[in-house]
Order: sequence, then C-alpha cells, then structure tokens
Amino acid sequence: MARRTKRLWTDEEKRSICLQTTAAGVSVARVAQRYAMNANVIFKWLRDPRYAPAPPAEPDAACFLPVEIVDRPMHDDSEAAADPTPAAGMIEIDLACGHRLRISGTYDPEALVRLIRGLSG
Repeated sequence: MARRTKRLWTDEEKRSICLQTTAAGVSVARVAQRYAMNANVIFKWLRDPRYAPAPPAEPDAACFLPVEIVDRPMHDDSEAAADPTPAAGMIEIDLACGHRLRISGTYDPEALVRLIRGLSG
C-alpha cells in the first residue's frame, strides 16, 4: 500500500483555491475534487481571514465623491474662453481618469450614474 504524504499549500495557493469557491454555480466540493482534497480543508481556510476572499462590493452601493462648486469652469477650452459662464441647466463633471462630461438640458440620473461608473472603471 502506498504511503500518503501531506500536501503543503502555500498561502497564495490557499487564497487562490478559496477565491475559486466564490464563482457563481461552483461548490466547495467541486473545487476540492479539482485539487484532490477534502472539502473540510477548504472550509477551514475560508474561516481564516488570511485566505478568505473579500466580500464582493455591492454594485448599487452609494459612493460619495468630492465635489467642488466653482463660478467658472477650471479648464482652458476655446469655447469656455469665449463664454466664461456655463449655460443654465448645464452640468460639467471632470473625472479623475481625465474624462470630462458635459450634460445640458434634461437627463436620466440613473443613466448618468451608469455612464460615470463605466468611465471610472
């Protein structure tokens, strides 16, 4: 009879295996089979904060952003130089990634939030 040897897993391997259990439709038992190990070992790792994956962020969670209200735009566009005051009902948003949004007239707030998230990510 062959003698069993205890497999030693690195911390990175443990984190990787624990992360695989968070995929939709994947069970801990399935991941354990993939690595020829007992599922209870993975459950033990999942209880350890060093290896447990971070909970996923809620996509609809509120997020506060810094806001600065100024009398005139802070950029040097030629059209801004011609008319230093923004049009009534106009919103300008400068994102940290370098994109600038200019919205005038009516807008859908939910669509605007999705657009900002898409440009920020």
